[in-house]
Amino acid sequence: MKRRVVIGLVAAIGVQFFILLGMYIKAQMPLWTGQPVSVKTVPVDPRSLFRGNYAQLSYPFSTLDKALFKGQGRLRQGEVVYVGLEKGPSGLYERASVSLEKPQGGVFVRGRVAGQNFWNSSDSYRIRYGIEAYFAPKEKALDLEKQLWDGGVAELMISADGRASLKVVRGSGNQ
Repeated sequence: MKRRVVIGLVAAIGVQFFILLGMYIKAQMPLWTGQPVSVKTVPVDPRSLFRGNYAQLSYPFSTLDKALFKGQGRLRQGEVVYVGLEKGPSGLYERASVSLEKPQGGVFVRGRVAGQNFWNSSDSYRIRYGIEAYFAPKEKALDLEKQLWDGGVAELMISADGRASLKVVRGSGNQ
């Protein structure tokens, strides 16, 4: 009887370990296998007493006009959106297309509708990609905060399915 309890306990711990390992691997896959993409970024809020030192980031494609989704009806919160990216004249990637269907090729990032921009305009949607916070040690976060007020560049790693991970953020003076 005691042996069954020990085996059950080890199995329960093993299952939890492998679930956590799978979550970690899924989060790291874009960094390991993704395509590097540099995009323009600006800070929104640099620190949080609860989450530590980080830069809260926004991208030109973080807000999408409702007109881009003509004929699609009203988008629900949490709905998946794909934003196609193309390299612009500055060498940075910019929004080229928007779709509710996964593109068959090219560089694209996958996001979710996070709501409408009521403070700015109800004619646009806020989109979250999971790359909106860049954590750094206190000194680096404070320095980055100063550098980002004039804008900056975020280097992303984007996997083939559109999942993105934030690799590094540089202020406008460090490009």
